Amino acid sequence: MATTDECRGALKKLSDNLSRADGDVRGAVALDRSLSCHIRDLDITFTGRLKDGRIEVADTLEGPPRGKAQIRLAMTGDDLVALVNGELNFAKAWASGRVGLEAGFRDLLRLRTLL
Repeated sequence: MATTDECRGALKKLSDNLSRADGDVRGAVALDRSLSCHIRDLDITFTGRLKDGRIEVADTLEGPPRGKAQIRLAMTGDDLVALVNGELNFAKAWASGRVGLEAGFRDLLRLRTLL
């Protein structure tokens, strides 16, 4: 089971990857939205923003998200690490329910290029 620090590191790596992206991916993440990532097996939530193509983690909270972020992710720590390391396909994980993604319709349309 991935630790809190490993999950935080995975989010940092994802942020670094997104900041170096170009083309359609860069356009998809060029949003300014509140973001939460609930790690189900650790029962913690990382909160912050997706801004200028980067994920800025502001806080780590015990339990599920307290507020409703504009983009909400939910998964296990191992799945987060596997996604970031390219070992788990996001679209398949989302379709099977392993990864939860909730956002407004327009944001989902923009984020679909990441799938």
